[in-house]
Amino acid sequence: MQKAKKQVYNLFTSKMLFYLIAPIVIESALSMSLGMVDGLMASYAKQGMNSTETGQNILSAITSVDQVSNLLIQLFAAFGAGGAILTSQYLGAKNVSEANKTGKQLVVIMLLISLAVMAFCMALNRQIINLLFGGATADTKTYACQYFLIMAASYPFLAIFNACAALLRAQRKSMNTMLSGVISFFLNIGFNALFIYGLKLEVIGVALGTLLARIFPAGFTLYLMSRKTNLVRLKVFEKFRFNGGQIKKILTLGIPSGVESSLFQLGKILVIAFIMISSYNVVLESGVSTNLESAANSVAYNINTMSSIVGNGINTSILTVIGQAVGTGDIGQVKYYIRKMLLISYVGNALCVAVVFALSNPLLSFYNISGEARDIAWNCLILCLSIQFVTYPLSFGLPAVLKATSDVKYVMVAAVLSMAIFRVGLCYILTCDWAGAHLGAMGLWIGMVTDWVSRSLLFGGRVLSGRWKKASGFLDGKRNAYDAEKQLKEARRRMGAPEYGRH
Repeated sequence: MQKAKKQVYNLFTSKMLFYLIAPIVIESALSMSLGMVDGLMASYAKQGMNSTETGQNILSAITSVDQVSNLLIQLFAAFGAGGAILTSQYLGAKNVSEANKTGKQLVVIMLLISLAVMAFCMALNRQIINLLFGGATADTKTYACQYFLIMAASYPFLAIFNACAALLRAQRKSMNTMLSGVISFFLNIGFNALFIYGLKLEVIGVALGTLLARIFPAGFTLYLMSRKTNLVRLKVFEKFRFNGGQIKKILTLGIPSGVESSLFQLGKILVIAFIMISSYNVVLESGVSTNLESAANSVAYNINTMSSIVGNGINTSILTVIGQAVGTGDIGQVKYYIRKMLLISYVGNALCVAVVFALSNPLLSFYNISGEARDIAWNCLILCLSIQFVTYPLSFGLPAVLKATSDVKYVMVAAVLSMAIFRVGLCYILTCDWAGAHLGAMGLWIGMVTDWVSRSLLFGGRVLSGRWKKASGFLDGKRNAYDAEKQLKEARRRMGAPEYGRH
C-alpha cells in the first residue's frame, strides 16, 4: 500500500522567503537603530559644565517625543498593513484589478489622515507635552516641545512611505524599500552631524535631520510605485475617485489594527510618564536636579529596540506571506506557512537577542549618562532580554499571523487588555508612591515583560484553537471565498491580468 505523498507548497520557496525577509530585516535594523543613534548623538550635543545633565535632559526629551511619534507611526503602519493584507490576498487570488484599486485608495486615505494629524500636533504642541510628560523637568519639556514641533512636519512623508512600502512588500519587492531605508539612514546621520555638531542646534538639529531624511524615502517609494513593471501601480496624475467599498475593506482591517497599535503605544507613553513622575518626586525630596531613572530607561529602551530588529522584520514579512496564502483559499497552505514563519522567527529572534546581550555593556558605555543611570539600564536589559528570548515570536509574530488572516478584532481586544492590565496597570503599582514599591525604571520593565508573557498565551491559544479560520471569513474549504463575485468577473474577462513570474 503506497504512502500518500506529502503536500509540497511552493507559493514561497525558501529562496523567495530569503529575498523577501532579508531586505525587510535590514531596513528594520536601520530604522529601529536610528532612534538609538539620534539619542546617542544628541546626548553629546553640549560639552563642558553640566554637559551630562543636559545630555540626559535632551535624551529624555527625544525618547519621550519619539514615543508619541511612534504612536502615530504605528497608526500609519496599521492602515498600511490593512491595505497590504488586502492587496496580498487579492494577489494570492490573482485578482490584480482589485489589488490596484486598493493601493490607490490606501495612499490617498493615509495622506489625508497624516495631514490632519500634523495640523493637530503642531497646533497643540505644548499642551500635548504638558499632558503626557508634565512630571518631567522644565528643561526636558522645553527640549521636547522644540523636537515635537518639527517632527510633526514629517508625518505626511512618513505616511506616504508606509503606504507605498506596504504595497511594494505585498508585491514581494522588499529590496526596493530596503534601498530607500539605507539611503535615508545615512542621510539622517549626516544631517545630524551637520546640525548638532556643525551648527550647534542641539535637539532642533536632531529633529531637522529626521525631517529631511524622511522626505527622501517618501518620494522614492512613490516613484517606485508608479513604475509600469509593477502588478500594483500608482498613477500619480490619474483622476482619483473615492471608492466606498474599497475604503470600507481597508478600514475594516486597518481600524482594529490601528486601535490596537495606537493604544499599545499609548500604554508605553503612560509608563514613561510614570517613570518621569516618580523620578521627579525623588528630585524634589533630595534637592538634586536629575533625570536618573528616566535617562536609564531611555538608554535601555534604545538598546533593547535593537534586539527586536530581526523579529520585527520577520513580522512585517508575515503579512505578505500569510496574506497571499490566505488568498489561495488553501487552509493547508496557510497552516504550513504559519509553522514555517514561526520557526524562522524563533531562529532570527534568538540570534538577534544573543548579539545585543553580548554588546549591551559596550553600547551602554557610549552614552553620556551617569554611572548610576548606566547600572539601572543594565539591570533592565538583563531582565527584558532573558524573557524576550522566549516570548517575542509568540507575543508579536503570532498577532501578525492573525492579522494576515483578517482576525484583527481578536488581536485588538487581546492586546489592549493585556497592555492595560500588565504594561500599564502593573507598572503603575510598581512605580507609584501609594504602593510603596518605588521600583522606578525596573518597575516599567517588569510590567512590560509580564505583558509579553500574557500576549504569548493569548495569541498562542488563538492559533492553536483554530478559531482564526472562522473569524477570518476568507477561507472556505479549498475554495477562496474572498470576493468570489468579483473574481468571477475577472475570469470572464479571460484573465487579462498577468501572474507572478511573468515580469
